[in-house]
Amino acid sequence: MYPPEPPPLPALTRAEAALIDAYLEVVDMVARINPARGDDTYRGLRAAQALVGRATDLRDALNLMHQRGESEVHARTLARALRVLDGERRTRRVTLPPETVS
Repeated sequence: MYPPEPPPLPALTRAEAALIDAYLEVVDMVARINPARGDDTYRGLRAAQALVGRATDLRDALNLMHQRGESEVHARTLARALRVLDGERRTRRVTLPPETVS
């Protein structure tokens, strides 16, 4: 049996799609750097080095939106897209893990 199909992505402009992709890549890099969840410095170092490029992609996506006259961010639509792309799980890795009682 196959897992259920995820809901379809909402309609996005090309620039909005680039924004969502770049944002999630930045989130993934920051999650790898998170010292509360990491287990070695090398992995964090590599992620920090890659973060520079991902942040540039994020800046470029926002700049493209601005240049095209897309001055409003449609937060509800973009949040729906983030949820479809597993954004809730991915952003949760950036936060502190629950405290364990010992």
